[in-house]
Amino acid sequence: MTAPTDVELLIGGMTCASCAARVEKKLNKLDGVTATVNYATEKAKVSFGEGITPEDLIATVEKTGYTAALPAPPEAPAADGPAADPAAALRRRLLLSTALTVPVIALAMVPAWQFDFWQWLSLTLAAPVVVWGGAPFHRAAWTNARHGAATMDTLISLGTLAAFGWSLYALFLGTAGEPGMTHRFELTIARGDGGANIYLEAAAGVTTFLLAGRYFEARSKRQAGAALRALLELGAKEVSVLRGGAERRVPVGELTIGDLFVLRPGEKIAADGRVTEGSSAVDASMLTGESVPVEVGPGDPVVGGTVNAGGRLVVRATRIGSETQLAQMARLVEDAQNGKAEVQRLADRISGVFVPVVLALAVATLGFWVGTGAGLPAAFTAAVAVLIIACPCALGLATPTALMVGTGRGAQLGILIKGPEVLESTHRVDTVVLDKTGTVTTGRMTLLDVVPAVGEDADLVLRLAGSLEAASEHPIAQAVARAAADRTGPPAAVDGFTNVEGLGVQGVVDGHALVVGRRRLLADWSQPLPDDLERAAADAEAHGRTAIAVGWDGAARGVLVVADAVKETSAQAVRQLRALGLTPILLTGDNASVARAVAAEVGIDEVIAEVLPQGKVDVIRRLQAEGRTVAMVGDGVNDAAALAQADLGLAMGTGSDVAIEASDLTLVRGDLRGAADAIRLARRTLATIKGNLFWAFAYNVAALPLAATGLLNPMIAGAAMALSSVFVVTNSLRLRGFAPLPENRDAVAAVPSGRPRADGETLDARS
Repeated sequence: MTAPTDVELLIGGMTCASCAARVEKKLNKLDGVTATVNYATEKAKVSFGEGITPEDLIATVEKTGYTAALPAPPEAPAADGPAADPAAALRRRLLLSTALTVPVIALAMVPAWQFDFWQWLSLTLAAPVVVWGGAPFHRAAWTNARHGAATMDTLISLGTLAAFGWSLYALFLGTAGEPGMTHRFELTIARGDGGANIYLEAAAGVTTFLLAGRYFEARSKRQAGAALRALLELGAKEVSVLRGGAERRVPVGELTIGDLFVLRPGEKIAADGRVTEGSSAVDASMLTGESVPVEVGPGDPVVGGTVNAGGRLVVRATRIGSETQLAQMARLVEDAQNGKAEVQRLADRISGVFVPVVLALAVATLGFWVGTGAGLPAAFTAAVAVLIIACPCALGLATPTALMVGTGRGAQLGILIKGPEVLESTHRVDTVVLDKTGTVTTGRMTLLDVVPAVGEDADLVLRLAGSLEAASEHPIAQAVARAAADRTGPPAAVDGFTNVEGLGVQGVVDGHALVVGRRRLLADWSQPLPDDLERAAADAEAHGRTAIAVGWDGAARGVLVVADAVKETSAQAVRQLRALGLTPILLTGDNASVARAVAAEVGIDEVIAEVLPQGKVDVIRRLQAEGRTVAMVGDGVNDAAALAQADLGLAMGTGSDVAIEASDLTLVRGDLRGAADAIRLARRTLATIKGNLFWAFAYNVAALPLAATGLLNPMIAGAAMALSSVFVVTNSLRLRGFAPLPENRDAVAAVPSGRPRADGETLDARS
């Protein structure tokens, strides 16, 4: 069986969540198709199998009454100007409708201004508003009606056309068109009787209010997606490529993996790569928010979208186009904004049945008031108010706008939320399992101490050992070599270098026959450690560190203490996670003594050590079987399965691509403190969604009875309905103000340092 194909469709013509629910239902009726349609982003994520083509999907959407198209290729230039702004057409329609509606409402509100035949002027002004201004609503309602569906647009169209139609009846066939006709306009909650009244101000006013709500929704949606657009616009447009020894300026799309390209000061880096020539400072603030430029030189990685702030660099491209870190970040953000959480699915299901129920309620209201002898005008007023107040625009926007703003803000802070279903998980999580290497620790061996024998100089011990270890590629050897170079200068020349498998190295440095490695290697050379060095080595190993013995010219001269150093911020991060009500557990494949030492340093009580990758999955399952909701934080390939198994997977951005793909959240900066901020942001976003849904539901539940009992004027109903949508969007936009914890702000989206560790890499092959 072939794997399903995933495709994204751009859906046009949707005006509410009911539209999205209908398109989604039609697509999911196709065999082998799983579709998710998002009203806010106007996109459908569709997965389909054999026998189905994208053309079939597009045809199905079009038969449903909407438009569909595949996205333009990434190379296609983005549209510019007002045409690219979906709110522009709405703005023009709104402005003209407002200009025509204001005098209609003014005439209806102020009896003193109601001159002879004022009602006919009102008709002249209101007709274009209802017909042309409300055309988007009428067109959508007609399209849906032809396909046997009723949506929120059905309510809007019926409500405004009913008010307009009644006014035409009263003007042409009733007494409302007679000279000197006046009527009061009251903004009060009271039972009304239309009588000979006209409802032109209601028809035009409701249409204009709804257009205003739609316009502000469209504009707010663009603001909510600003973080994604900013990410997409960070990349360079052109690049200077070295080909045949000469520089050529070409579009960035022509760059290929392995190409060498030149960066001058101030230029954006066109693709991910490694520096081959030159040294400079790279300003990564546009991408990561880090304020201090990072010094880079030959061999150092650089990320596309950042800016060369210093000298000339030559970079070899390693990842281009959609494979770059910038493109992956943008894709994660967009995927999150296109997805739907369970709360959104609930809202969509309710919207899908809400419209028919409201239509039935409007008919029942009309029938009830006619049946009780209240008169057709009063019955009509109540029925129209029901139709208008019921439009669940706020309901349809409650979730997508909060998701868009929350995920966009997360991207700005270096927190990538892969999917909205993550939000429910963050609310329930009570246990956080932390991988050790690369998560709590740096993932890189570091020299912590030099213990010289009595009468020996510590710097000399380190210099000679570092010179010999510089010839080895072992992680521990490189840690010693780096520390020696920093403290004692460049390494000395080495003669007769030999690697003793699993034990250490030996050679001649400055005329000394040098041995560096495990104590057993020195014992083989008849250089046993004296008691003071033996105690230092034993103490280091008791604390989970690695002891390296150094000897030359027939005697042991010192002990070097090396370990995978704990990140400076890890203890603070554990405290922050505890403050969120989470129980931390350290889970590692390393030996128990090392794990316990690290756990004690950062404040973790529970340790599970010496666990293979599959064992990590089993541990997560066991914790879940105990009734816990588990978050897992890791960075390596061997963490991927556990990240996928956990209720909430958080990957360090400095880790492997496999871990990042398997996780729900990615912490770009590689700082464990980001986990607390990520969970806080996700919880805040979920709380905003629930708040939006509460107010949207409460609004409809409270207002419908008022409308049905005839206590709500259609004009007030329209204004309140439009304002409820604006309230929901504005409430969601408050998420843009989310800030990290005060003690974390100095590290927001800091550029990751170090390198990803390989799957199965051992930290101490000698012990």
